Amino acid sequence: MATLKDAPMKSTVNVVKIHGTDKVKRRIMDMGITKGTEIYVRKVAPLGDPIEVTVRGFELSLRKDEASNIEVE
Repeated sequence: MATLKDAPMKSTVNVVKIHGTDKVKRRIMDMGITKGTEIYVRKVAPLGDPIEVTVRGFELSLRKDEASNIEVE
């Protein structure tokens, strides 16, 4: 299972599934990240946290623990 946390910088991935508790899933979906959404990984901080992504034309910063709940292909 590949997650957004493992996606290389400057790559585009598609969301397959969101894992985690209901609270975590709701928070991720409220940011516009849903199944089938295309995500562009813009930057990764030097220590890997946070990850800056573009989703639906918006720029977001996600923590590693949030990104590890997003299964991508």
